[in-house]
Amino acid sequence: MCMPRQLRDSSLLRNQAFSHGKWIEARSNARFEVEDPGTGKPFISVPDLAVEDVDSIVESSQEAFEAYRSVNPRTRAELLLSWHNLIRANRDDIATILTYETGKPLAEAYGEIDYATGFTWWFAGEAERIRGDLSVPSAPNRRVITIKQPIGVCVALVPWNFPIAMILRKVGAALAAGCTIIAKPSPETPLTTLTLAHLAQKAGFAPGVFNVITTSNENTPSLSEAMCKHPMVQKVSFTGSTAVGSIIATHCAKGLKKVSLELGGNCPFIIFADADLDVALAQLTALKWRHAGQACVSANRIYVQEDVYEDFLARLVEHTSRIRVGHGARHGVTMGPLTTPRGVEKARRQVEDALQRGAHLALGGNVLTSTGDDVSERAGDSEKVAGGGYFFQPTILRDMNSSMAITREESFAPIAAVYRFQTEEEVVRLANDTEMGLASYVFTRDINRSWRMLERLEAGMIGLNTGNSSAAESPFGGIKMSGYGKESGKDVAVAEYLVSKTCTLTLEGNI
Repeated sequence: MCMPRQLRDSSLLRNQAFSHGKWIEARSNARFEVEDPGTGKPFISVPDLAVEDVDSIVESSQEAFEAYRSVNPRTRAELLLSWHNLIRANRDDIATILTYETGKPLAEAYGEIDYATGFTWWFAGEAERIRGDLSVPSAPNRRVITIKQPIGVCVALVPWNFPIAMILRKVGAALAAGCTIIAKPSPETPLTTLTLAHLAQKAGFAPGVFNVITTSNENTPSLSEAMCKHPMVQKVSFTGSTAVGSIIATHCAKGLKKVSLELGGNCPFIIFADADLDVALAQLTALKWRHAGQACVSANRIYVQEDVYEDFLARLVEHTSRIRVGHGARHGVTMGPLTTPRGVEKARRQVEDALQRGAHLALGGNVLTSTGDDVSERAGDSEKVAGGGYFFQPTILRDMNSSMAITREESFAPIAAVYRFQTEEEVVRLANDTEMGLASYVFTRDINRSWRMLERLEAGMIGLNTGNSSAAESPFGGIKMSGYGKESGKDVAVAEYLVSKTCTLTLEGNI
C-alpha cells in the first residue's frame, strides 16, 4: 500500500517504527492499517508494537540520554534549527501526508505545519536560555546556587487531531532541555510523526535521542501503561481526553513521574452586544470549523447576548452555508471529514439529544453520504459528499440550554451550539459551569468588562477579541479538569523537562 497521491520525496513516507536510528518492526511482526478518513479506506500499514517492545526502546533512549544531556546548548539549538529547516523544506509533502491521515483540507495542513514550526524555531532559542540562580541567604558566609539539568528519558503521548503540532511542541521542548524522548502517536495518525523522526535523523540527532513507537488502538492502553511505569522514564507528557489523562496520572503516580496533562476542553465563546460582530464572526468561524471542530480549544458553547442574538445567528448561518465539505485533498474543499467514525456517531448523538431537549436546527444536522468523485455542494444545500469517509454537515443549533449533552461534554465535531444570555453576571456563571477549564473567549469593546472577564473566567487561556490564543511564545495549558503543566511559552515549557539542584556553599574568612 502507498500514498494515494505521489510525493516529491517518497522517502518521507515511512511505514516502520523508529528506535536508535533504525527502522524496526514489532517483535510479533504484527501490523495495523492506517485509514484515509476522507474515504474510510486503509492506504498503508505500520508496525503494531506491544508491551514486549517497550524495554529495548526505553533502554535506547536512556543510553542516548547519557551523551545528549552533556551536549552544548548551542549545539542543541543548531540541531533544532536544522530539523526546523528540513521540515520547512519538505512542507508540501508533509502537508499531503497530514491530509491523508487526518482528513483536514490541504490549506489547514499547511496551516498546522506553519504553526508547528513556530515551536521548533522557538525552542531552538530556548535551548540557550536555560539558567540557574545564585543568591545570598540570611546565614552568614553562605551562597546558594541553583542549577537546572535535563530530567532524563521522556515520553510524549500524542493525539490525532494536530499530530505535527503536538509532536513539535513536546519534543522540541524536551530536546532543547537536553532530554531524550519517545513519541507514541495516535494509531490514527502515525505517519507524520515517523516523517518527523526521519528528518530529525537527517538533521543530525544521535540514535536514540528521538524514538517513535507505533501501536494499534488495541495495544495502546497496555503499551502506554508500560512506558508510564518504566523505571527509566522520568517524565510523561499527554494530550487527550480527561478520562484517559486521569489514567495516565495514576500510572505515573506509582513511580512519582513528572507529568504534564493537556486534556479536554468545553470552551465558552462569549459575544456581548457591544462587540464588533464582524470580528466576532470571523474569529468564531475560523476557530469553530477548523479541522471540522476537532480541536480542544474550539468554541464548544457560543453565548450571544440577547440584543444581538438573532442578528449574529443569521450571519453565522449565512457564512456557514458557504462551507464546502469533501476530501481534504480535493480542490475547493474548506472542511474535511471527521478523523474517526466514532466522531460521526458522537456528533449524531449530540444533535439528537439537543433537539429532544428543545434546541432547533438552524443549519445542517446530518451525516453526509457518498455521491461519487466531485466536491460536495455547499453545506446548506446538500446531504451528500464526495468519496465516502467520515463526514458530518456543518451544523448550527439554536436555542440551546444547560440540560443538553453538548453543554456538559466536549463536542469535537462541526457543531456550533448557540445560547442566549442577558447579563454579564449570568454569562460568567454559565461559562464557568463546567469541570473543564482550558480556554475561554470574550468579545466586547468595553475595556473594563474585558478585565473583569479575564479575572473571573475559569480557564488557563483567555482570548479577548480573538479566537487564536495559541502561539509558541505563550504558555499553553488549562486548569480544573483540563489538566496541569504548560507547553510552549518563555521559561515554563522547557522547565517541564528540567530538574533543579540546590547547592549551599559555606565560605571561610570575612567577605
